[in-house]
Amino acid sequence: MKAEISIDDALMEQADAVARELGMSRSGLVAEALRGYLDERRQRSLTAQLDAVYTVQPANRETRLVRRLKRKLPRIDRW
Repeated sequence: MKAEISIDDALMEQADAVARELGMSRSGLVAEALRGYLDERRQRSLTAQLDAVYTVQPANRETRLVRRLKRKLPRIDRW
């Protein structure tokens, strides 16, 4: 797919230099950079979602239930 975008001249010059160093086309470099950015963004989003799930404190009702269930477990004899 073709897309027309505007990029600052200095940034484009840097991108062209890196593309030459890597033996890539400008389009290839831009696509690779965009792919990397999107992958990193997706990873941060997943990490944030997992952090939100695992940092939630249990409700008082859940805590009481766990305590009650622990009392029902058989005691382990310690010799």
